[in-house]
Amino acid sequence: MLDALMIIIGLTLLIIGGNWLLKGAVDISLRLNLPKIIVGMTVVSFVTSAPELVVSVQSAISGYPDLALSNVVGSNLANLGLVLGITLLIGALNVRRSFYFTDWPVMMAASLLFFVFVYPDGWLGRTEGIIMLGALFLFLVYLLRYQKQAVEEEEATQLTALLPLYKTILFLGLGGVALWGGSELLISGSVNLANMIDVSERLIGISIVSIGTSIPEMAASIVAMVRKEKAISVGNLIGSNIFNLLAVLGITSIVKPIEVLDERLLQHDIFWMLGISFLILPLVFFPKGRRLGWRDGLILLGVYAFFLFATFS
Repeated sequence: MLDALMIIIGLTLLIIGGNWLLKGAVDISLRLNLPKIIVGMTVVSFVTSAPELVVSVQSAISGYPDLALSNVVGSNLANLGLVLGITLLIGALNVRRSFYFTDWPVMMAASLLFFVFVYPDGWLGRTEGIIMLGALFLFLVYLLRYQKQAVEEEEATQLTALLPLYKTILFLGLGGVALWGGSELLISGSVNLANMIDVSERLIGISIVSIGTSIPEMAASIVAMVRKEKAISVGNLIGSNIFNLLAVLGITSIVKPIEVLDERLLQHDIFWMLGISFLILPLVFFPKGRRLGWRDGLILLGVYAFFLFATFS
């Protein structure tokens, strides 16, 4: 009971801390007169991946590498299978042209790069982490130079209102403390729960932890669809997956190289991640191009449910 409470409190602190850190980081960026496009693409994208980053780094440092990896792999699966699936049940989404030429190809390239690095030897080292961060940097440079219009269309928030300076500092400080405290509680509770029910850290990470760190994306997507806002798009979730792979795993492996302990991560989970990432393309093409509807949502939710069933069976 105590372990479950630690997990719940940890996830709550991660969600609240990530939101506070986002507000503070965006405000600081605007005070420095950074262009909106820079803020939206770098600061917002990076900070929204802060919960996954903190949990993965802390897990790797604490000696739970499978929790670090399964958190990211599970979050990518949850973003597309669970979050996008539920969003499509609420309403259809039009797919921008950038999906075909930028979003989906880069997500698949990042996924395959991760696969090539980790699958042969079950190891993600500092060199691989540097390469992954370098790939992310090149992707951002490409977007800045050649995809400005597409990025500006996909900005999900109004980034114009400045906060009082004391609030900005307070948000940054409290957000950082909440993320750190939340990650400590979540990791301790998850490891204790795994030991108590005799399952691996990987199983807890691929399910409870990854779904929990995907809650902010789910909440934002549902609210946007209910309010009939155009802020949410397939590109937003794909962008989150790209950052999870290249930034979160890249930084984590630089701080502490990751060794896969549970072979099911390589034999099972990573292939499901690659599969659902690829599945988005034919769903967009058929039966109508550039649109996803409720039938696609049912398919994605069905695939995700079957993944969880296969994982725990």
